[in-house]
Amino acid sequence: MCESDVHAARDARARPAHGLLRGKRVAITAAAGTGIGAATAQRLLDEGASVALSDRHEGRLRETAARLRDALARDGDARADRRVAAFPCDVASSADVERFVDEASAALGGLDVFVANAGLGFAGALATTRDEDWQRVLDVSLGGAFRCVRAALRALGSAGGGAIVTVSSVTARRAERGQTAYAAAKAGVLALTRCAAVEGAEVGVRVNAVVPTVALHEQLLRVADARHLDAMIALQPQGRAARVDEIADAVVFLASDLSSYMTGEALSVSGQHA
Repeated sequence: MCESDVHAARDARARPAHGLLRGKRVAITAAAGTGIGAATAQRLLDEGASVALSDRHEGRLRETAARLRDALARDGDARADRRVAAFPCDVASSADVERFVDEASAALGGLDVFVANAGLGFAGALATTRDEDWQRVLDVSLGGAFRCVRAALRALGSAGGGAIVTVSSVTARRAERGQTAYAAAKAGVLALTRCAAVEGAEVGVRVNAVVPTVALHEQLLRVADARHLDAMIALQPQGRAARVDEIADAVVFLASDLSSYMTGEALSVSGQHA
């Protein structure tokens, strides 16, 4: 992987804020660290929302929440401590997810948006994939989305409406060697989103998906195979990988009233689908 790709993972473009989410209360999963979730939390705050973060990694979660609060305080926001809440949550546990929705709602005074971002990657040939690996990927990436959408639909529906944003992947639409389990799970997230949107419309809840291409960040660079990332980047017509803030922008759009007539849609953040 070339040095410029690594820098692209770290350098977020400054965005002028437009208050697209002013007053909105948003819960987001897998929001710790340097990935899409953390970048999305920052963009949500930039646009005026209050956020409740969750993650399975408690140490990283505390660090991320503290960093976001400190940034708000440096900008002179007197409500910095009240605009960022954080609660540990493992999306593989229904009890954890239900508790997170309750805690987030209590901390923020209600919820308007839920971002179901958690997922678990896996690379391996189909012929050698073990049952337990397959099950774990599906339980987190698809089962976790199901648990989050179910809980969010109940909470937002009973409160009069809102928006749910799920996070899928370009692998849901494009064949990639060694990505069978992850691709199957993320394709399931798209089906889940479409069906949930039909039910959500009955209670005023929009449900849409963001479909990112490869987005580089520090955590991914530590765990992913560099040759695989290079191959994925080479497919991009832009000549580079996405930045996490570029994925976050799409989430902000689907969470905002600018997408008020969109539901059951899959918004691709990429230059191509296959």
